[in-house]
Amino acid sequence: MKAVVLPVKTISEMNARGHWSAKARRAKAQRWAARALCPTSKLPCVVRMTRLSPGSLDDDNLRSALKATRDGIADRLGVDDRDPRVRWEYGQEPCRRGEFGVRIEIKPQGEYQPGETA
Repeated sequence: MKAVVLPVKTISEMNARGHWSAKARRAKAQRWAARALCPTSKLPCVVRMTRLSPGSLDDDNLRSALKATRDGIADRLGVDDRDPRVRWEYGQEPCRRGEFGVRIEIKPQGEYQPGETA
């Protein structure tokens, strides 16, 4: 398994208020960080993204917050993010106030065992 923690702060883009350019800057920075720092893997693989934040989000907001990161990982793997050879898993863990990030874990599909988290 390959893992890395991206130093990006994620928020629910579905509920975000503010100017469209601020959202675009956030998405660009998150996608770039994922593309630049994410490890590569052979396909098929399982990618688990874990949002590290003092607060938690519900399932649909969690996916919204990690969308740009997912796109950057797909860029790094050289596939579209809807490619069936990549299985995406989402999670979140609490951390201390003022800390944040996204932990990315990638396993080749052959190493994945049913009932095990990636």
